[in-house]
Amino acid sequence: MPTPAGPAPDAAAPAPTAPASGLADTVVARLTAVYPTAADPVRAASAAAYMKDVAPFLGIPTPLRRTLSREVLLGTARPTEADCAAIALRCWGLPEREYHHFAVDYLRRHVNRCSSGFLPVVRHLIVTMPWWDTVDLLAAHTVGPLVAADPAQTAVMDEWIEDDDLWLVRTALLHQLRYKAATDRDRLFGYCLRRADHPDFFIRKAIGWSLREYAKTDPAAVTAFVDGARDRLSPLSVREALKNL
Repeated sequence: MPTPAGPAPDAAAPAPTAPASGLADTVVARLTAVYPTAADPVRAASAAAYMKDVAPFLGIPTPLRRTLSREVLLGTARPTEADCAAIALRCWGLPEREYHHFAVDYLRRHVNRCSSGFLPVVRHLIVTMPWWDTVDLLAAHTVGPLVAADPAQTAVMDEWIEDDDLWLVRTALLHQLRYKAATDRDRLFGYCLRRADHPDFFIRKAIGWSLREYAKTDPAAVTAFVDGARDRLSPLSVREALKNL
């Protein structure tokens, strides 16, 4: 598997500043008090190695981390969009990956509290310490719902699919992953063709994954598309797209 290129700065825009938020103050204070109590240095080293050292880890298994997260959030108020931004950005400013995973889970839970104006914050999260463990969930569960709620934001996806940052490209490919019958088929197929010759594993894999997922809704359309584009798609993309067909 490819190795990450390391933390990628958001060259297209300045890093957003975390807004003032009393809720974020409470959540982050609790989080940084509770998570370290479950740290496991041996598991942390293994997790960091598995994730190609994109970030250090505390070494908390996912089921336990989510149990601790419920403890952290017990009795907290429903967030505003500003609260979501503050919590996500402040978690991303912490070194250990589990804090980033907390932020991803939090945004997934509260994405309906955010408007399309939240996309620049998510963009920053995508391109900062990027790897599939955060990017894929942000693509499907945060970017996807934000674009679905404001179809004008498809213009942003049209920009991201052309970007030099492979993680923004991957996000554009995957943002419709949960759309099912609401998928914009022409946009999906167009994105796949636009980046079909991309050399990176993660883009070729995302092309196949996005097609495979849509094939659960319209297998005939995906089969016809792949048959017609087989000379342009990579073998990896074709194999992934047709895996369940």
